[in-house]
Amino acid sequence: MFPELDESIAGLVEGIGMATGTRSVGRLAIDEVTGAMLRSGLLDGFDLVDAGRVLGPARLVKTEDELACIDRAQRINEVAMEEVRTACLPGVRRSELAGMFISRVRQLGVDNVLIDPIFQPMPRNLSDGPRTSTGHVAFPTGVGDPLFNEEDLVWVDTGIGVEGYASDYGRTWVVGRDPSSAEQDLFRRWSAVMEASLATIGPGVTLAEVGRAAIGANRGTIPWLPHFYLAHGLGVESAEMPMIGTDLGERFDEQFVLEPGMVLVLEPVVWEDGVGGYRAEEVVAITDTGWRPLGGWPDYLPFKS
Repeated sequence: MFPELDESIAGLVEGIGMATGTRSVGRLAIDEVTGAMLRSGLLDGFDLVDAGRVLGPARLVKTEDELACIDRAQRINEVAMEEVRTACLPGVRRSELAGMFISRVRQLGVDNVLIDPIFQPMPRNLSDGPRTSTGHVAFPTGVGDPLFNEEDLVWVDTGIGVEGYASDYGRTWVVGRDPSSAEQDLFRRWSAVMEASLATIGPGVTLAEVGRAAIGANRGTIPWLPHFYLAHGLGVESAEMPMIGTDLGERFDEQFVLEPGMVLVLEPVVWEDGVGGYRAEEVVAITDTGWRPLGGWPDYLPFKS
């Protein structure tokens, strides 16, 4: 059921009727209002209550069953993308890779693709664009159907769902060749940031502590895209709380303490103008003593660890 789509609203109306015994009166707690919901008149007559105040905190800490769903979704996502990686060659188009990915996840028993698969050739210099309104590298753009060539450095990002729970795969690929020494150096810098972040993560640790560790490992500069974050949560949404390094500010990060059962997707980015950038993602669950990986954590080919 997708409340963003007009054709899904009839089912949503029926579901509300079954849950409440009415379709038009009383209090209704919701955590999302879409254009389709407003156009349908679905909410007319209800006294709306913000369900986010209850659902938000409830989503922060996952049960073992929820973690198992995220782990399975992540493993399927990884298997499909590692197969697609070998097909990312000169002369191939983005749409072909996207089609291969969707076909493969369906073969693996999943038909819930949460985001359009992203295969974005990245600029080597910020001046080459595209850029955000704040002057930083733009990702994702998701525009057009580029034909890949051997010079490309490609950032990829995919998400699928299993039993209503999301996954998140991110890597940097090069097309039809081995990484250059400068590109490999980007990966080494990224690895240092990831290692410093993971060494800090655990119960009782604040988001700000993780952020400071990442910055310290990146020569004192922020190793993430300013319009995104160093890390985000994962669950019924592909990006949810907790989030590290957002415009909510340092005070928010200082006050937010990690607890067992929380999930983080770490996605550092390192950039060197003239070379480009390296970006990849890993998913972890906070445990009583530290953290554990979700998914299989495939290697970073063609980059060498």
